[in-house]
This record gives sequence, C-alpha cells and structure tokens, in this order.
Amino acid sequence: MRKPSRARTPDDTQPLKLKKPKTKAAGIPAVTSSALHGLKKMGALKTVKTLSMVNQTEGFDCPGCAWPDPEHRTTFEFCENGAKAVADEAMKANVTPQFFAENSVQELSEMSDYELNMQGRLASPVVLREGESHYAPITWEDAFAMIADALNATSTPDRSVFYTSGRTSNEAAFLYQAFVRAYGTNNLPDCSNMCHESSGKGLVQTVGIGKGTVNLQDFDKAEVILVIGQNPGTNHPRMLTALRDAKDAGATIVHVNPLSEAGLTRFKHPQEYMKGRLRSTTLADHHLQVRIGGDAALLKGLIKCQLEAGAVDANFVEQKTVDFEAMAESARSTPWEKIVQDSGISKSDILEVGALLATSKATIACWAMGLTQHRNGVAVIQEVVNLLLMNGHIGRPGAGLCPVRGHSNVQGDRTVGIWEAPPQAFLEKMEEGLGFSLPKEHGYDVVRTIQAMLDGLVDVFVCMGGNFLSATPDTDLTANAIRKVGLTVQISTKLNRSHLVTGQTALILPCLGRTELDVQASGEQFVTVENSMGVVHRSLGGLTPASDDLRSESWIVAQLANQTLGNQHLDWCGLVEDYDRIRDLMEASLHGFEDYNLRVRGEFGFSLPNPPRDRQAFDTPTGRAHFTVHPLPDVEIPDDHFVLMTLRSHDQYNTTIYGLHDRYRGVHGHRRVVFMNAEDMVERGWKTRQSVNITSHFNGEERTAKDWLLVPYEIPRGNLAAYFPEANCLVPLHSTADVSNTPTSKWVVCTLEASGESVSGEEE
Repeated sequence: MRKPSRARTPDDTQPLKLKKPKTKAAGIPAVTSSALHGLKKMGALKTVKTLSMVNQTEGFDCPGCAWPDPEHRTTFEFCENGAKAVADEAMKANVTPQFFAENSVQELSEMSDYELNMQGRLASPVVLREGESHYAPITWEDAFAMIADALNATSTPDRSVFYTSGRTSNEAAFLYQAFVRAYGTNNLPDCSNMCHESSGKGLVQTVGIGKGTVNLQDFDKAEVILVIGQNPGTNHPRMLTALRDAKDAGATIVHVNPLSEAGLTRFKHPQEYMKGRLRSTTLADHHLQVRIGGDAALLKGLIKCQLEAGAVDANFVEQKTVDFEAMAESARSTPWEKIVQDSGISKSDILEVGALLATSKATIACWAMGLTQHRNGVAVIQEVVNLLLMNGHIGRPGAGLCPVRGHSNVQGDRTVGIWEAPPQAFLEKMEEGLGFSLPKEHGYDVVRTIQAMLDGLVDVFVCMGGNFLSATPDTDLTANAIRKVGLTVQISTKLNRSHLVTGQTALILPCLGRTELDVQASGEQFVTVENSMGVVHRSLGGLTPASDDLRSESWIVAQLANQTLGNQHLDWCGLVEDYDRIRDLMEASLHGFEDYNLRVRGEFGFSLPNPPRDRQAFDTPTGRAHFTVHPLPDVEIPDDHFVLMTLRSHDQYNTTIYGLHDRYRGVHGHRRVVFMNAEDMVERGWKTRQSVNITSHFNGEERTAKDWLLVPYEIPRGNLAAYFPEANCLVPLHSTADVSNTPTSKWVVCTLEASGESVSGEEE
C-alpha cells in the first residue's frame, strides 16, 4: 500500500550561518565554485572537457540560461551558473531500478530537493503502479503501450495535458506539439505560463510581437540601460559581461529592484584573472530600491519626467504609434505624491533618472520576473513600452525592449508551437506544413491545468522536462490535483519531487541531456535552440550518455506518437531517424524558418524576423505601436501585513538546488529564511534567526508555512523575500496576473507570528 508522499520540501536540518552580503559578483569565488561543482560531480578530466564545449560553435548550448553568445568567443565561454548546470547534468546515472527497489516514493519524498538532485542521473524507465509503494523496471515498449492505451481510452483528447519545460530543443518541442495536435488538443501548458507570459501578452498588444526588440550588439551602443525586477548576478550571469562592456563603452546603468543585488554593484569577469586583469567594474550607476509592487508608479513618474522635459520623439510618435495623448494625460494627471508613496522612491531620485532618460538617444529596458509575476504584470510591462515608445527607442541601434528569459530554450519552444492559445494565423501556417487539420479551441495553461485536475477533468498528464509540482504555486493544492490524475508521465534527466507526488499510476522516462551524444539511424544528431534575442543556432552534445538506456526527447515523442496514432498523420519514426527531416517539416510549418537546415549550420545561426527591430513595423490591428493607459494598482495592505516575494538562491537554477548557499546574500546551509527590513524586526522585538510562521491571505483563504528564520536585509519596510520552491506553498493558485494568468509569486500578502525564540548560529 502506497503511503502519502510529502509535497512540501522537508524542514532544514542544517544550522543557518550568516555572513556579510557580497558587494561584488563573479571573480575568484565564481571560478572556485565552478571548479568545485565540476570536480565533485564530474571529476577533473570530464570537467575540463565538458566546460571547453559549452557555448562553442561546435559544442552544446549551455542549459543554464537563454542569454545569447557573443560572436567573439573565448576558450571557456561559460559562467558559474552554466558550469553548475553542466556539472549537474553530467553526473553518473545512479538512480537505477535497484535504487527504487531500496527506496519507496514516500521515503524519497522525505529527502530535501538538494538531496534528491544529488542522487545522480536517471538510468532507465520505471513504473509506479497503482497502489504500489516502489517504482519498478519497465521496458520502453511496455511504457509506450501503457501511455498509448491511456490516451486512447479517454472520452476526449481534452482530458489529456502535455506540459513542456523550457530546456526542450526546438526539434523535440515541434514534434511534441505536432503529436499533441494530431491527437486532438491544444492542452500544451509550459513554464512560460509562470514567467514571461505577461511579457508576451503585453508586447503582442503594443508592438505586435511577443519577444524583445534588441540584439546583443545593441548593448554596445546603448546610452542608458534599465534593469528592472531582475537579478542577473544569480539568474543570468553572462548578462553581466554585456553590461560591463556597455559600461566601458559609456552606458549608464539603472537598477530597479527591492533588493540591492551583488551583480549590479560590482562585477569581475572570472576569466579576466587568467589574463592578469584584476580590476572589477561598478555596474549600476543608480539603484532605485522600489517597494514590491511599486514599479508601475515609478514608471509613471519616469514618463511624467519625459513629458515635463519635452523629451518626446514627436516624429516617431506621429508616424509609428497611436493613443499617445491618452497615455500622456494619464501620466500628467497622476500626482507626484501618489507616485512617491506607491514606489517608495523619492521625487528627486526619480527626477534624476528621468533626466538621464530624457537626454538618452539609445535606451534599453531589461526585465524579468520582478515585473511579470504581479496582478498588473501585463500592465506594468506596457508602461515600460510606453516609456520607450515616447522617445522612439524601438528599432533604433542601441535601444529597445529586452525581456530576459531564464530557461535555455523557453523562447524557442513557444516559437515552434508549445502554446496553449495559438493565434489563427499560426495554426493556418502549421496546417499548411503538417498537412492535417489542427484543433482550434484554446487549451489549458498551467493554472487552468491544475484546476482541471482538481475538478477531475484530466486522465493523463505528460511532462517533458521540468519539475511541475515544485515550479507551480499553491504546493498542497497542486499536489492534491496531481493525485487525482489516472496516469502521470515524466520525461526527465534527474530525480525531482514531481516523480514522488504522482497520479494513480506513474512513469519516469529517462532522456538524454543537452551535453550528451544523440545518435540516431543516420548518425550523430544536433538540435537547435533560440536564445532570448531570437537567434536560432545549433547545439551538439559530445559526452557519452550516462546510461545505455537513455533516449532523446525527439525519439521518445516519435515512439509515443507512433504507438498512439500510427502513421496516419506523419511518419514519426522516420522523421526522428535524421533530425534534418524534422527541420524540413519545421521550415514548411513555421514563419521565418526558410532554408532552416542551411542557415542553422552557419557559425552563428540566424535571427528570426523581428519587424519592430528590423524596420519599425508593428503587427497590430492598426499597423502601429500602441500606447496604453493603466491606472496605478492598489498597493495598500492592511496594518501589520507584509508583501512577500519569492526568489532564487545563488546555488539554484529554477527548481534545481545545486547547493545550500546563497553566497551573494551571505546565507549558508539553510533555505527556510525570510529576508526582512531590520527596522521592521526591531519594531516587533525580533532578532536575527527569530523563528516565525508565515500565513498568506487571499480572498478569505489562508495558507501557512511554519518555522522560518528571519534574516535582516536591505529591503524596503513592509516587504519580505523568501526562496522558492519552499515558499510556493504560500502563493494562492488563483492569485494571477490579469490577461496572462501568471501566478503572482512576487505579490503575496501575508502576516508573521513568532513561533519560538531566535536560534543560535554562526555569524560573520
């Protein structure tokens, strides 16, 4: 009999050690950390071999982020984050059937996420049968038959859901969506639903494309760079090099974030030490420590500054945009007192940055989850668009919009069809290439998928990559939803919590990683990915697979499609024999992929069409860019309440925990911590390491997480921060952004109560 598995991560057992937060990112500590991770997980020789292949033209694309590669590359073209991701993937395959025979799913669920990840690579297919407590071996053939039988037994294809992680290659993602649509549904949620969905929705409505409008070369020409709601030092370290180069070229950098992050204070490129260059670079010239939720007010203030200074590109506005006057009137009528109160930024600081923007001839605005995961996520991104449009900073060298993606191919997956709500024009082109009709009704996104599971409307749930349970909000509710599904399938490289909280029957199908050789009938294969700036390029793994029983994601999808549907739609197995055949089909089915196989073999790949960037053209109903009008959001909360945002530690990539240290913030050995303003702590008589219970409040509902330790930090009063996935249990499922339905992980209204005395620990 199967015992219930733990959905939330277990309590921390290590003491909390605190050191002074770092003021400088990268440098020698990054080199040391990268080396130690590599040596621990791969050994010396494999570490050198693997890291020499990262982001090289004849190597593999780093799975650590989606930041683009420079044209002039070094021998070791990686960052600390990427080195950890590669070392993590290159571990030995230790999670074998014997491992599962010795450990029940309930026992494994008592491990921390860090411990689960450290077990090594998944070695072979396994099944957890209904009522059983242990995974058992299963052949690939029997696994595909089980899935096909379950899919074909549903009363409608819409009772099946197919999730995708942003690390899936273009080829695998394209084949996956083709199979799902041939099967008969658009239930294709993906990780973008929880991150940059707000960006996509906001940008399509205003500039006609759901992507950024800059390339990497624009950073060398920028005069002002806004970095809003983003921590590149931890989440996108290679971006720091671009910022440093921009700074050296004369750019002014403005950082907008509730926390002061090390990467935007000082940065030392780790590879510069090899050249004897010891100088670090101060990156951010201005740090605006905005209150959580105060970005809209700040942006309204910066727009107001442009209007008051007369810094409007009248020619661009008149010829290329609509609705400027309505937007301008909204800014003019917003009182400065309201702007200052809601943003937490003084008028003088706003005016200072506003003056910089007013004289800039080339401004780039970058952002990430700090903007997207709010109730007004779409609206606040459109305020960023307003700010750049009024000065003509779209389609100009050194200027434009730059949403910074996290997953290495999340942009590419959407481009090739991982989309639960595709527009009609996209489906028409896809039908033309595939040669069969596709379903038109929109499918479930992530939040709607969870609700459908709760309502008993999902029979089969397939995840290609990712860690769905740990990535999603409302951990307990999501776990209960998953347990109602008949069959859950995980296509994965490493063990995670989603393998332990399952449907009635569960399968784990182990796949190749980005670093590994992929050999099919025609020989060695490469795959392609799209970076944050719309460049599609090759990725070729070179390592011997961790297990002989691993299969590529493309092969797994082809076999599953063939078993479920046969060859009535496509020759699935024939396509996967040579990935050029998949790319030929993609060329016929997707806009902008002409001569795909030829162009992607170029040294730097190719850029997909981007009308706003390329020719100041906007695919909107009017053919122009749209200014938008948004009232300021309500950021007032009840007395003695706080606003909490979730964030990552430095030893973390999305839900994968590489280690128990947040070096830049000075936190070591413990993850259940709450960053809190010191004055707020003193006001309540609380000390460092005070144990507290956190309760979130939403529409009369309460969710509680017990025994978290307080850490004083430079964060605005009334604001808190805590690590995910541990804090995801506090994020309500239905607290989502307007229009995009993205969970509001950066706006969680909560209260704190002491749960014990402060505990001792080491301190620097």
